[in-house]
Amino acid sequence: MGDMNFASAWERNADTRGDQTAIQHGTTSRTWREFDQRAACLAGAFRAVGIGAGDNVALALYNGNEYLEAQFGAFKVRAAPVNVNYRYVEKELHYLIENSDAKAVIFDESLTERMEAVRPRLDNVRMWVRVGGDHDIDWAASYDELIARTEPAPRIERQSDDLWILYTGGTTGNPKGVMWPHGNIIQLSNSALAPLGLTAPQSLDELAHITETLDSVAGPRRQLAAAPLMHGTAGLTSLSALLLGGTVVTLTDRHFDPHELWKTVENNSITGIAIVGDVFCAPMVEALDEAAEAGTPYDLSSLQNITSSGVMWSQAIKDRLLAHARASGSAMICQDSLGASEGVGFAAKQSVGDNDTETAKFELGPNAAVFSDDGRRLQAGDDEIGLLAVTGPIPLGYYGDPVKSAETFREFEGQRWSVPGDYARIEADGTVMLLGRGSVSINTGGEKVYPEEVEEALKLHTDVVDANVVGVPDPKWGAAVTAVVEMAEGATVDDAALVESLRAQLSGYKLPKNVVRVDKIFRGPNGKADYRWAAATAKESLGITD
Repeated sequence: MGDMNFASAWERNADTRGDQTAIQHGTTSRTWREFDQRAACLAGAFRAVGIGAGDNVALALYNGNEYLEAQFGAFKVRAAPVNVNYRYVEKELHYLIENSDAKAVIFDESLTERMEAVRPRLDNVRMWVRVGGDHDIDWAASYDELIARTEPAPRIERQSDDLWILYTGGTTGNPKGVMWPHGNIIQLSNSALAPLGLTAPQSLDELAHITETLDSVAGPRRQLAAAPLMHGTAGLTSLSALLLGGTVVTLTDRHFDPHELWKTVENNSITGIAIVGDVFCAPMVEALDEAAEAGTPYDLSSLQNITSSGVMWSQAIKDRLLAHARASGSAMICQDSLGASEGVGFAAKQSVGDNDTETAKFELGPNAAVFSDDGRRLQAGDDEIGLLAVTGPIPLGYYGDPVKSAETFREFEGQRWSVPGDYARIEADGTVMLLGRGSVSINTGGEKVYPEEVEEALKLHTDVVDANVVGVPDPKWGAAVTAVVEMAEGATVDDAALVESLRAQLSGYKLPKNVVRVDKIFRGPNGKADYRWAAATAKESLGITD
């Protein structure tokens, strides 16, 4: 794809859409011209310390304009931005910054103490930049002051094989950096462009034509990143929105506030939202209910789509959401995408509310397949469980880890596939039933149980707000299926009745042997389950000390 690189594409957009808004956080917005200028100053600062092609820049930032500007600045010098979870403690921060060979770290001021603690052991880092500090400190520059005093870097030629590195969440092991070439991410925009008879741009000249066509056909595109930019769902959708000349809007509250989200949709004519399943959408629907009951419903008429990936998005929640959208005059579509840090397009489901909102049932993607453990392609109705795989525009592998790369990026049928470890079954009607990640499956009494299947059944119960399912050591079963559940206020169902209610959906061996009730299920900021937390909580509650 030659010159198709995010920095070059965004520079073209800055030249052609200079006074239009590119990014917005609360009341602070940046036009495309300002976005380009500020990123160029960051690029100048990177160049001044010798950071360039093939280097990596770590971003330990909350959602905001700075996150997107810092990505742009890294792209400009052909460096790869690296996402860092702002919840990480010192040990985790040190691991990721060292593992990624980051030569610059841009961090939020709330992380100053943690960064100061790990800094002496990170000799590879040449530049520390603090966002939110109003002045330089002796070891870190102030983000805004650095931009103000640095000359913008000149534009350069770049390649489509420059990288965007996405570190996995690490809920079952150390995080791994997934290496995405720009060109491969850009090709993923085909799915959004195909309904309009367009394909992903192969050159900057094609990009200009596509953005002009989108303006005339679909109007302004304003994408709300409700999920953290440091994770794939919002990260990838934001890259795509900016590629196609749209606007990316972020929320200001660092704790998810669904009322702020809907006010932002209403006040900014948002057309698309990126979320992570029920973890985000359930409180969003509750906020819509509250506003409607108060006689002040939110205006959702601008919404065209809500995209979810990474966590279950249940039928009941989608139905309630779509009812509110239709009442507001929106023809919004729910786009439930089955993806991973290691690949996009495994399977998808579009729902418009016409008896099409089933939970966890997807259509296999055009570049996807399900393979048996021994490499056979499974067909509809085989009644055999296999591994989901996707080919086409996929990552190169994991940064600095050829062994893990070979385990995940495998060859079947003479092609290279991404196989992150999610198990699924192709039903007789051709739909895909997702079962869950093999790395957290539970071997109980010689049978394999996938946590997500049991969690899905639990969350259909009206008294259950959220659930994680793990295996705990058991002398009889080897591992006992254990449900860690967060119950609704006023819930009256007892443990035995809760388990019994699952029999209509699950085989007997999949039913939880233990139920552990907690005040709140702990999840990462991207909404994904933390099975290490769930297992530790279950064992502590049950008095298991292995």
